[in-house]
Amino acid sequence: MLLLKDAKKLMITAGRFLLDTNIVIRLFGGDPIVIDWIKKEPEIFVPCIVLGELFYGAQKSVNMDANIVKIMDFSSRVKVLPCDTETAQHYGSIKNILRKKGKPIPENDIWIGSMAIQYNLSLVTGDNHFKEIEGIKIIDI
Repeated sequence: MLLLKDAKKLMITAGRFLLDTNIVIRLFGGDPIVIDWIKKEPEIFVPCIVLGELFYGAQKSVNMDANIVKIMDFSSRVKVLPCDTETAQHYGSIKNILRKKGKPIPENDIWIGSMAIQYNLSLVTGDNHFKEIEGIKIIDI
């Protein structure tokens, strides 16, 4: 029997890629490597956490209104993944493992890594500290 959460995972894994904040920032900046890579992918997913980081950056920028419009446009073109109870379970496990290893990483990145594992997506990032999370698939572009 296919449970609803399992069906959700099957639909989401079709795209296979979850973007980290630094990749979206490079995209917004017109990085040709990121643009070319994204053009080749059929579906891209973005954690709601990444949008939060982007909106925070926009709020403190000199071009706040233009940056918010850019984020809103971007978020309408990708699938934004929400956090749920399963995400929180992964978060708790990952944070505890990192604590035991003595390898803390930023809190938001634990949430992002949790979502990559939850939905079986490869995380596209430029941050090496994600390698500390066991079971995560990383693509560095």
